[in-house]
Amino acid sequence: MTHHPGMATFKTQKDRTPLERARRLRREDTDAEARLWNAIRARRLGGWKWRRQVPIGPFIVDFLCVENGLVVELDGGQHSDQVEYDDRRTAELETRGLKMLRFWNSAVMTNRDGVCLTILEACGGEHPSFAG
Repeated sequence: MTHHPGMATFKTQKDRTPLERARRLRREDTDAEARLWNAIRARRLGGWKWRRQVPIGPFIVDFLCVENGLVVELDGGQHSDQVEYDDRRTAELETRGLKMLRFWNSAVMTNRDGVCLTILEACGGEHPSFAG
């Protein structure tokens, strides 16, 4: 950064690593992400352990259940303009052995229970060691 007399100094926020970007995304989650995270965190959904904003290769996925390789992505309106990118991203993640589920943010906001039921079914029901 160069400083010129009489000019304002500023730093741009540029994340240097996927981990730094993931940390920032966790701090700046959307309303839909926060709403879903509240329902699935701490093994609240059938006893499955979830992580959020997880770096996988060049990507950061919204939610990941490592135990069964399930990725849940929430999409806002901007995703309707980037279908091709999302398809390539999904294909790449699937080559890594991951299963993908996508939901619109609006679905989480209006029908979180239905979204959670779909996620639980994709996990195969309750975790085998879940006692309730």
